[in-house]
Amino acid sequence: MVTMKQTKKAALLGLTGALALFTAACGNGNTGNAGNTGAGGNGEETITLNMMHPWTSPNVDNEVYKARIAKFEAEHPNIVIKQDGVPSAQYKTKLRTLAAANNLADINVVWPGADLEPLVEGSLVEPIDGLMDNWKSILPESALAGFNIGGKQYAVPTKQTFVDIIYYNKDMFAQVGYTEFPDTYDKLIDAVTKLKAAGITPISLGNKEQWPLQSSYLSIIGDRFTGSDFLTKVINKEAKFTDPDFVKAIAVIDELTKLGAFNTDANNMDSVQGQDYFIQGKAAMHISSSTVDARIRINNDEGDKFGIALFPSVEGGKGDPVKSAGVVQYGIAIKSGLNEKTKAAAEEFMKYFVNEDLYKELIRNGVVVPATVEIPEDASPYLKEMLELTGKGTAPVFDSIIPTQVVDVVQNGIQALTVGRGTPEKVAADAQEAIDQMN
Repeated sequence: MVTMKQTKKAALLGLTGALALFTAACGNGNTGNAGNTGAGGNGEETITLNMMHPWTSPNVDNEVYKARIAKFEAEHPNIVIKQDGVPSAQYKTKLRTLAAANNLADINVVWPGADLEPLVEGSLVEPIDGLMDNWKSILPESALAGFNIGGKQYAVPTKQTFVDIIYYNKDMFAQVGYTEFPDTYDKLIDAVTKLKAAGITPISLGNKEQWPLQSSYLSIIGDRFTGSDFLTKVINKEAKFTDPDFVKAIAVIDELTKLGAFNTDANNMDSVQGQDYFIQGKAAMHISSSTVDARIRINNDEGDKFGIALFPSVEGGKGDPVKSAGVVQYGIAIKSGLNEKTKAAAEEFMKYFVNEDLYKELIRNGVVVPATVEIPEDASPYLKEMLELTGKGTAPVFDSIIPTQVVDVVQNGIQALTVGRGTPEKVAADAQEAIDQMN
């Protein structure tokens, strides 16, 4: 990782299922009306582009994205962006449903790897190789790789998210004898036990949407036990979810539950409410993405009382404890088959939306981006700390590797553990059965 002091630049790096398996029903949000045109106030033709995105929560990057869309419309009076904002918990399901009906929006936010592959296999998104000169100087190959399939580029990313950041209340940890965050799992369990005894909720969890335990927890806990190649091996049938190391990872969530580590209403609280619970001083820890650093520390007058850390090492674990689970995400992709004028408008939007100004604005607000751009002088002082924490290696994010149908099974299983139902072995067996059925 290059530092500001050294170069004034920083490298801020950070559905193979057949479409026939998708539910054929089309959702109510029909966003695929390509080519809507009309006469603008200046007499020129107006083109309406439908755009589906998951930017509905109050995260700082969502506000940056929506402000940039508004700026584009102000500077392009003959192009209207008709937004379909879908909550992130429902976004991938709606994307699959619209894909099954060949009814994608003109512009779509997509995820790399397993989520993008079926869209490409179904020829539902347009290759954008002819546009790549716009980003070749700022987007390294590593940032583009997940959106490159069969040698063709289908999307460009807007940010890099590390999903596993442990935010902790320094005062609460000091109260139970920890002036630094525990560096081993045994010490973490000791801290949880002492916090509980002191009448402090150890971990704030908002798992109503189910993805937090799967993505923010299991991604990195699994990596600590199995190493970073395990999920790919599962996909390639070289390993199984029922392997003992992965079962041990699931068992961590079971152990934390039995210790009473989570707030009792964790499954009725959404992810944003979980953040608020922590920010309000009602819990000692919260595990979430690097993006929420804006809410917890950057835009919080009391941000200094919160530290950041990664999940500690586990005894006998095969993973590297300095790694953080990260994914380059929010790729912008254009639907295939648009007419000439609509396609030209969509490309104009993409070139404007994803550029150096967007990345700098995200950095200015403490968001890690996958681009090599100059860091603005007014960037958050917390950004360097986040980059140092996440810059020592990247572990895979569970739902960026594993197909969504299997992710759903895992999410249901580990959520059940938090209410005393099931076992880690049952969750692992159900996950393996789900992926076996796809092959």
